[in-house]
Amino acid sequence: MDGDWTNALARARAHSPFLSQMLDRFPELAGMLEAGEGAEALVRAKALGIDEPDVAVALRRERSALALVLGVGDLAGASSLSQVMEELTALADRALDRAITAAIARRVPDAEPDGFIALALGKHGAGELNYSSDIDPILLFDPERMPRRARDEPGEAAQRYARDVVRLLSDVTEDGYVFRVDLRLRPASEVSPLAISLGAATTHYESSALAWERAAYIRARACAGDIAAGEEFLETIRPFVWRRSLDFGAIDEVRRLTARIRDRQAGPTEPAPAFNLKLGRGGIREIEFFAQTHQLIHGGRDASLRCRGTRSALDALASAGRIESENARLLGESYDRLRVAEHRLQMVNDRQTHSLPAGDALDNVARLDGQKDGQAMIAALRETCRPVARAYDRLLAEDGGHEGDAPLVRLAGELPDDIAADLAARVSGWSSGQYRALRSPAALAAFDAVRPDLLAALAQADAPDLALARWETLIERLPTAINFFRLLEARPALLGLLVDCLTIAPPLADELARRPELLDALIDHSAFDLPGDVGAIAARMRRGESDDDYEQKLDRIRIVTGEIRFALGMQLVEAVQDPLHVAEALSRTAEAALEVATQAAADEFAQRHGRFEDGGLLVLGLGRLGGGALTHASDLDIIYLFAESAQGESDGPRPLGQTLYYNRLAQRVTAALSVPTAEGALYEIDTRLRPQGAQGPLASGLSSFARYQQEDAWTWEHMTLCRARVLVGSEESAAELGCIIESVLSRDRDPAKLREDVLAMRGEMAAHKPARGELDVKLLRGGLVDLEFLIHYLQLRERTAFVPDLSSALGELVAAGSLPGDLVEAHRLLTRILVGGRLLAPDLAMPGRVAAEVLAQQAGLDSPDRLLPAIASARRGIAVAWQAALGETMEIDR
Repeated sequence: MDGDWTNALARARAHSPFLSQMLDRFPELAGMLEAGEGAEALVRAKALGIDEPDVAVALRRERSALALVLGVGDLAGASSLSQVMEELTALADRALDRAITAAIARRVPDAEPDGFIALALGKHGAGELNYSSDIDPILLFDPERMPRRARDEPGEAAQRYARDVVRLLSDVTEDGYVFRVDLRLRPASEVSPLAISLGAATTHYESSALAWERAAYIRARACAGDIAAGEEFLETIRPFVWRRSLDFGAIDEVRRLTARIRDRQAGPTEPAPAFNLKLGRGGIREIEFFAQTHQLIHGGRDASLRCRGTRSALDALASAGRIESENARLLGESYDRLRVAEHRLQMVNDRQTHSLPAGDALDNVARLDGQKDGQAMIAALRETCRPVARAYDRLLAEDGGHEGDAPLVRLAGELPDDIAADLAARVSGWSSGQYRALRSPAALAAFDAVRPDLLAALAQADAPDLALARWETLIERLPTAINFFRLLEARPALLGLLVDCLTIAPPLADELARRPELLDALIDHSAFDLPGDVGAIAARMRRGESDDDYEQKLDRIRIVTGEIRFALGMQLVEAVQDPLHVAEALSRTAEAALEVATQAAADEFAQRHGRFEDGGLLVLGLGRLGGGALTHASDLDIIYLFAESAQGESDGPRPLGQTLYYNRLAQRVTAALSVPTAEGALYEIDTRLRPQGAQGPLASGLSSFARYQQEDAWTWEHMTLCRARVLVGSEESAAELGCIIESVLSRDRDPAKLREDVLAMRGEMAAHKPARGELDVKLLRGGLVDLEFLIHYLQLRERTAFVPDLSSALGELVAAGSLPGDLVEAHRLLTRILVGGRLLAPDLAMPGRVAAEVLAQQAGLDSPDRLLPAIASARRGIAVAWQAALGETMEIDR
């Protein structure tokens, strides 16, 4: 190993804190290097940890010593690039093998690692590791042969061994680390265990593996553990990697994969500070993928192209006439130069970095490399990268792309560069294999049939990036997409509905992403009909349920409710139903869910605790639920009550007194409606309007409720009773509760005290819950809350119009001359905007053009430009009525 050792040691001490530290740590090796004994130092470095019983310590000492000898030898010109990479790769092989052996021996002393395999991929598999490389092994095991304790399941034992291997190599101790271990190249890494059984791995590669996995296996080899078993496995999956025939769809997939490298790389486009030598334009990865793309296309028919190393692959491709010899030479020499520069970056502080630093740090790296300064290094690297980039450009130019991408590409040209680049990369990524639903050729073919129309529609969205994000969330959650895309192809109108959902109704898009099967509910034209009455909806929720499967009953409620709510949402988006009718239908759906859930919870509860012969649980709806007009964002405001029974305890195996019984049953009903099951969550239940609020019992007896309302309730609690409606309970109990409420509402009141209470409550609410946007027609002064307060105030003052339906109550007050007639239309307008806005403008700001047009159409207006003026006009009318009835001036700010 001849070389300029003196100069190399001087550069190491001056420009590499890591090598300088290692020279001080290993004085024996430093002396050998000073004497020019490079080969002897290398042998000694490999033997430094041989007598250390602690494997973790031994490996770290060997790694540090080897990094020192190879680094200084590299700087001295005594160690070639290929020797450095081979020695580092051999270290990784030894370290993995010793770690596997040690991990198994901890559980099964003296056992050989039969049936436990480490496959090397990437630079490790190619024998091209750099100074600070991760290693990317795939760990496999044979459940029949792998050593384990008798009581250990094979899968559990394999995961334990895998965790120990990672810890032994990756943990940073006072002796440093050996290698960072990245196991994300294993099959389905997002959900799979760290070690994969041979059977599961074989099935994956034969059925559902991706193009990038084929590329990864070009350089795969068995490197540690049971090497013979690993080689046998690689032979088994050889047809997956090296296919004799390659269809054009697969070729496109490979090219899209290579294009994504450049699309996703930020930073300078040529060498400069922050340029990434690995991922940048004309960088290391482009050379590797240039070779691998040609290997994948031609290697199935020509075994001579199945080389693991990058340079050997380029040479083989040139020899076979697949690329020009000059290209092979140029790319090979560029590869070596870039790898040397990469090594210099990593030598400085033993960090896994690929990006050129700036200023003094760049000069430091350049001088470590033996160059004058950073500018000289950058100039040389630019000359290296430019021809690589041109060659890679020619490779990508062979792929014409999808014509269907054109609308989005044109749109991207009108956006800022960073957003446009991101959109282009994301669209390219749809067919790259990153989405499980789009991995099979059949799924890609089905997708390509709808791709142009989909992209054209998404390009017209007010916020294309958000629409794309919702689309990506949807396809990410689809288990399979073949039927999904074929359905869209067969029914173009359904594709239009899907795009509308994604582009103008974020809450519906989020729900569809959680449950893609909701789109099935739109296949039939009847999906745009309003659902039937409460009884019909409840019957649908009960249909097909098992008599004794409580969870199945709850899931069925969620499925039907979700389908109806989604269909009603699409009716709003498509403006085919009046939002007022949709609000009523949403309320009927919630009532049916309450009815079925209460019955299911009561039946399940009775199996343990029995029932009461008389009495029973009642559910009282308040607020928008009581008024029968919900939005998609509404909570359910309810009070649980029960009719007292003469029976002391329930008649079940574990009897309970009635107060405890009904409170526990009420908890069950709340959980039945709000706790997520396999089909997700359903409603938020708000019981804070019950007597004594959160401090009171969840369920109260009717007599207790009556006493509280007559003696202790606040005025605002009586106002809430103006929209109270019994939703669940026997006719007899409901009638009794109705009499209690009527008695409370109809009693004599001091008008002055009532007015004072109403104004105080509204003022406090305005202070603590201000409006959140220009479309917050609920909380804006002169909005729906003020109108509701006004109606309830007059109901209590005049002791009239006690109907839960707010629009009916308003109509009666108008007919009686208590309120002006223009408030009827104001109430309808604001309610329509409230119901539609919960989907089209969930942030309560004016939405984009398309959504605003739909919102205006829902409100009965001919232009979005009229939305804010119409809202302001309605608010002014409410403010005038407020001043007339309550004597308080209301400021309308817009």
